[in-house]
Amino acid sequence: MTPRTYTDLSVLAGIAAGASWADPIMDPTRIDWTGRQRTAAIPFRVVDGRPVNPHGPTGIRYGRNELGHWGELVAADAVVVLRDIHGLRWIVMVEREDGHGWALPGGGVDPGENPTAAAVRELREETGLIVDPTDLWTVTLPARYVPDPRASDEAWMVTVPTRFDLGRGHVDFPEVTGQDDARRAVWAPASDYATLTRHLADTYGGTVFAAHRQMLADILDA
Repeated sequence: MTPRTYTDLSVLAGIAAGASWADPIMDPTRIDWTGRQRTAAIPFRVVDGRPVNPHGPTGIRYGRNELGHWGELVAADAVVVLRDIHGLRWIVMVEREDGHGWALPGGGVDPGENPTAAAVRELREETGLIVDPTDLWTVTLPARYVPDPRASDEAWMVTVPTRFDLGRGHVDFPEVTGQDDARRAVWAPASDYATLTRHLADTYGGTVFAAHRQMLADILDA
């Protein structure tokens, strides 16, 4: 794989628009990395003033590819599960508007926001489903690196998944509707990862977002 330098035009447009997800600094060596390294969910190195992807190389050595944030960008994902009257497990999945496939509802953690609150917010924004962590069996899982296809050697994603368990014995499932940057939202059978992927392929002709495949397999097959 030949190293490349690349920053997507969408990132440059985000910078021009002042989007919160896009670092306005074009040269990463101008960033004070001390604070970012101190608060990082997963430790990373800085070499010659440039951040180093802890799981690189990706094939894009310099630049941000399709991610706007230099270095680590922390996201939160909502793993919302329930069991029907037959004891079968179901999970909420969304089809991404950007064409990258089916994923857990989720997105970037805002400054000062904790990952669980971010997962609740992103779930509401993308599916319309409102959950109250204080009323549910809720577990915030450890942060993990995700192999996001939009990443580069200098910009990558880390996610903190939170599991919300809506309980057993459901006949009528809570309504979910695709909103914001989700093309659609559905309840999908997920007794295990193979069941989930087969359902998405057979019903929608879809595949799981590359960044979420191993994470979902680990959660569903545990």
